[in-house]
Amino acid sequence: MTEIWESSFVQNQLMWGFEPADSAIVTKDFFLSNNVKDLLIPGIGYGRNAKVFIDNGIHVTGIEISQTAIDLARQEGLEIDIFHGSVTEMPFDNKQYDGIFSYALIHLLNKQERAKFIQDCYNQLKPGGYMIFTTISKDAPMYGKGKQLDKDYYEIIDGMKMFFYDVDSIHEEFQHVGRLEISEIVEPHKNAEGKPPFPFLMIKCHKNN
Repeated sequence: MTEIWESSFVQNQLMWGFEPADSAIVTKDFFLSNNVKDLLIPGIGYGRNAKVFIDNGIHVTGIEISQTAIDLARQEGLEIDIFHGSVTEMPFDNKQYDGIFSYALIHLLNKQERAKFIQDCYNQLKPGGYMIFTTISKDAPMYGKGKQLDKDYYEIIDGMKMFFYDVDSIHEEFQHVGRLEISEIVEPHKNAEGKPPFPFLMIKCHKNN
């Protein structure tokens, strides 16, 4: 069963192809301008968003639940430290990082998991560091579809649960983790022509010195 789940998980990730997401490119530029040298990527997947940081001289450490995804990352030449496990089991080391980047992950967690994930990331951030989360917004076409499990939290299809953020819920969940900035970004399907772009929110947190 685990192998079947992992295969499906990786196939869902591969639909995005191997080009980095636009939000990863925007984050790379921001991190370079703010002297981020050491980066943690929870949910690194098969590495498509890691290479843009590595290619620009940023040291990257990953966390990934799927061994299949890690194996694929290795096949693609990603020879970096990747902890094999769930982000809900953080921390995996006692290190603090200059930056943390999490792409399209936090909305897959339930309320308690999201709260722990946010706090764990903040705890592993150096004073003065930045963490950036890209998450699905309530403008997404699947918002309100499927079985409602909680406020703005739906099981879209069997086993696929999503929390849909808006500005209010971001402020509620991130209010204790430093200075906060929220912006919108629309991610194109770079690997699938004709598919409509996808609405995301970018959440930037600055850990005060």
